[in-house]
Amino acid sequence: MRFNHTKPFTYLITAGRLPPDAHINHTNPLVARLLELIAAAVKAEISFIQLREKALSARALYLLTHHAAALVRDSSTRLLVNDRPDIAYSGGAHGVHLTTRSLDAHVVRRTFGANFLIGVSTHTLAEASAARDGAADFATFSPVFPTASKRIYNLPPVGIEALHRACHALDSFPLFALGGIETTTRALACLDAGASGIAAIRLFNDATTIANIAHNIAARQLKPDTP
Repeated sequence: MRFNHTKPFTYLITAGRLPPDAHINHTNPLVARLLELIAAAVKAEISFIQLREKALSARALYLLTHHAAALVRDSSTRLLVNDRPDIAYSGGAHGVHLTTRSLDAHVVRRTFGANFLIGVSTHTLAEASAARDGAADFATFSPVFPTASKRIYNLPPVGIEALHRACHALDSFPLFALGGIETTTRALACLDAGASGIAAIRLFNDATTIANIAHNIAARQLKPDTP
């Protein structure tokens, strides 16, 4: 699947706060809060949502996916599940987001078909190029700025200049900036560097502010990339 877009994409990644024993129903405060955020993201016309709840069992992740899929139905928002294309497909999501430890994108594409969305986490130009050549629909490029979540993996920030070089080298392949983008100012700087969209956890993690932040990002005109 390829995108025709003139506005920046927005990509909400959930914070992964659900514990392994979480009961997936609306009476669980953590689940209710997450579903409230997803509903707010849909209303704000966030482009993509990734369920990144890695601690959940397969059954719990399936149930969460099923609930989230109902919220995005008949909207422009697309739902992806981290690492598990099987659960994404069976739970009614639109696709999967693959990590560096996941199946290769071309294997997922061959198995789940042309209309199944595939995002890939990348940290170098070589990884981003491989995602494009492997038939992924888009990739995240991270961490652009310092972030504690990537520090535990010994991933130093790549910086705005590396983001710009990667976006230029990959031409029309959508590359979303990710990592340490905790303010709208940083988000707009990434768009000015050539990113096709903004992926974030903290920036989009408040149901009361997500609409305003998404509007400010979507209002930014994508600039033609230059060397």
